[in-house]
Amino acid sequence: MPALASPPTPGAAAAAPDSGPPSAVEDFAYPGATQILRDKGIKLVRGDGHLLLADCNDNKPQIKVMTKADASVGRAGQYCFQATAKTGYLTLEVPRVFYLQTADHPISADLSADGQKKTVDLSKDDFKSVGEGDILSGGKRSVLVELRVTG
Repeated sequence: MPALASPPTPGAAAAAPDSGPPSAVEDFAYPGATQILRDKGIKLVRGDGHLLLADCNDNKPQIKVMTKADASVGRAGQYCFQATAKTGYLTLEVPRVFYLQTADHPISADLSADGQKKTVDLSKDDFKSVGEGDILSGGKRSVLVELRVTG
């Protein structure tokens, strides 16, 4: 007859399994960012999933970002983003931005030029010249570094 195992002593820790499922820690990295950089010439870094790169469609409410096209890096002249909630954010790098347009959501955008950061707020159904397009502010080459949906 096989020997019976003795019952665990009170307070004894159970042995950890040798392997288990990986932990699910969200780092908010934008899915497919490497491929998007190769295909579309813009860098999408991270976000909360409520602001997504989309195919531009004038029949849909989208946030539009106009930039100077550069075929050598695959950068188009326009990028569109779809908000899936009333708030959201996306950290990105879109060089040479000169114009922003909103649709059904107000936004806040951070641009960087010459080591300085500038925040631009746009209300719902608004548009604004920024960076090189903002002649009154000096028309500096700017990189869009963050988009936030604010309502």
